[in-house]
Amino acid sequence: MEKIIEISSGRGPKECCLAVQHVFQKIQKEAEVLDLKIIINEKDVQDPFPSSVKFKIVGKNGPQLISRWLGVVLWICRSPFRPNHPRKNWFVEVLELDPLEENVGLSEEDVQFQTMRSSGAGGQHVNKVSSAVRAIHLPSGHSVQVMDSRSQLQNKQLALKRLSDLLESDNKQGEALYNKKRWNDQVNIDRGNPVLIFEGDKFKERK
Repeated sequence: MEKIIEISSGRGPKECCLAVQHVFQKIQKEAEVLDLKIIINEKDVQDPFPSSVKFKIVGKNGPQLISRWLGVVLWICRSPFRPNHPRKNWFVEVLELDPLEENVGLSEEDVQFQTMRSSGAGGQHVNKVSSAVRAIHLPSGHSVQVMDSRSQLQNKQLALKRLSDLLESDNKQGEALYNKKRWNDQVNIDRGNPVLIFEGDKFKERK
């Protein structure tokens, strides 16, 4: 089993970033006990603590660990950086991320070619030969029609290049949407009903 998890400060202050570090360290220790592997994918650092940590949990006992931590975590503590600050409640969120789908690459096996007579310039000679090519990428449904050349082979090569460009554009749009969702998840932390509460400088769990 492999899951992608993110601990986020919700763009909160330095105290929330310290809480992110505490939570990640706790999860790492619990993962060792459950014989789970933690692989860090990304870490955003904010002077000097992580504002968010994205990582993979690998192992059959993953659900046991994840179910305990998913949701809002509350740390009750006076600010270690601003002693006179009235706020004592610091929130972070542990969430499971949908994996970003693998980029769809272009395999010629996934392309269906259809040949036809060119209707462009070139006169009667062009129209006597089925040199134009329609290429359909079956997984995505994208299709292109190419009649640039009198050579069917060259038109096929051009068609593959144009399909590849379309798929690359799809991949970039998908990645942008994924990153936007991650940003919204980090900003919008629901501070009600924490799943876990920790207290004090030692980050001790309230039972």
